[in-house]
Amino acid sequence: MTVPTVARTVHRYVDVGDVRVFYRESVPERAGAPALLLLHGFPSASHQFRRLIDVLGTRYRLIAPDYPGFGRTQAPDGFAYSFDRLADVTEGFVERLGLSRFVMYVFDFGAPVGFRLAERHPEWIAGLIVQNGNAYTDGLSDAARAFIALRPGQDGAEETIRGLLTLEGTRGQYETGVADPEAVAPDGWTLDQHFLDLPGRKEAQVALAFDYRSNVERYGAWQAWLREHTPPALIVWGRNDPFFTEPGARAYLRDVPDAELHVLDTGHFALEDRLPEIAPLVAGFLDRVQA
Repeated sequence: MTVPTVARTVHRYVDVGDVRVFYRESVPERAGAPALLLLHGFPSASHQFRRLIDVLGTRYRLIAPDYPGFGRTQAPDGFAYSFDRLADVTEGFVERLGLSRFVMYVFDFGAPVGFRLAERHPEWIAGLIVQNGNAYTDGLSDAARAFIALRPGQDGAEETIRGLLTLEGTRGQYETGVADPEAVAPDGWTLDQHFLDLPGRKEAQVALAFDYRSNVERYGAWQAWLREHTPPALIVWGRNDPFFTEPGARAYLRDVPDAELHVLDTGHFALEDRLPEIAPLVAGFLDRVQA
């Protein structure tokens, strides 16, 4: 009987200014293996990629950091939470690791962080994997539009945001739109909630929620970047995502018409129940791109 090889994964910290960034990284079996930077979403952290790393980490160098305000990364008191600052820290993280060329996997919040990196350093990006990471108004559901419209000081705005930061709200993001909820392990939303409940974390998420409109304002610039650089692209999308709808996946084809598109019958956290389908797509893409 042949036993599948599971990747060796290391768990480390690196200092980026006054932020101590936690990350997990696979150790592939051969030197010079293609690198894949995994950028997580809300309200999760690098642990959302743990199974993908187990499956693919022997063949590729998979690197997944936690942003400030998420997971095990430690930010100082007074850290100003915005998407620009998350990108600043992620940029510093990439530089500290000495990465100069890699494929970037962007999911949810990972899209605004990743596209900021791409704007600043197009030479870094060998290819792009997008999984429910929106960059088009086409992909905003009515619920997403209402959320983005919230403003500080508006009656009920902060309460609406904080309603998503409860265990019920976190679990709902994992299970909504999933054909078989039994395929979704409870570990993900349970661990997410643990980190959300740490001191200061909900305040960080409120600040980021109010800043989300800055991402929509940059959609045009990101689309222009895609048209200019035409990176090899793999688009994988859960069509039942309550926030980022299927038209947002198809919109990428306007700017990168050669992108490979796969729409799956699942929700926002597609890796949770569709890993057997997504992992081979990622592996095949990495083999073609050879970052």
